[in-house]
This record gives sequence, structure tokens and C-alpha cells, in this order.
Amino acid sequence: MVTSIFVNLPTSDLDRSKAFFTGLGWSINPFFTDENAACIVIEENLYLMVLTRDFFATFTDKPIADPSTTVLTQTAFSRDSRDEVDAIVDKALAGGATEPRAAQDYGFMYARDF
Repeated sequence: MVTSIFVNLPTSDLDRSKAFFTGLGWSINPFFTDENAACIVIEENLYLMVLTRDFFATFTDKPIADPSTTVLTQTAFSRDSRDEVDAIVDKALAGGATEPRAAQDYGFMYARDF
């Protein structure tokens, strides 16, 4: 059996989020996308659900963290090479993301954040 993973993220600007993630080369599944949410397809069985903050709030009784001041989760994905990591982070930065810390080279793993 194949398991799908859906990572849910709140956003204050759904259209900007859709443009950002499609700018990384990912697509939108229109069957799970409306004015409240967008289903970003990273690859088969791996999705980001980007939800307006108001809609995201309907799934929890807890306050939603402010991403400018609080880290709620860290989501990582792999690439086959250092060049591929650099390429996607460079696309993210060109699309408006920020890089909160310098690249980390652990020898066995190379990491960048956006």
C-alpha cells in the first residue's frame, strides 16, 4: 500500500504561495485547490497543502504561529546532489524566500534552508 504525505502550511497570501511553489517547479492539483487551499504536488504521494490562515484555524483549537517570529516545524526533502540543492534554494530565493542561515556541510549531508 502506498502512503501519501500531506504537509499542511498556513499562509497569509494563497496566490503568492501558489506562485512561489510553482516557481520551484512543483505543480498544483486542481481537485484539492480552491479559494481556501492549494494542493502543491512535490512528487507522487508527497504534497504540501497551503491553507489560508482562517481555513487552517478550522483544523485546530490552538493559536497559529507567526512564521516571522516562531518556528513550528522543520520540513526537509532530499535532492540527489549538492547542485540540485543549490538550484532549488536559488529558485526559492528568487521567488521571495529568505535563507535564514548559511549552508551546512556535514560531509555526508549538505543542507540549505529557505
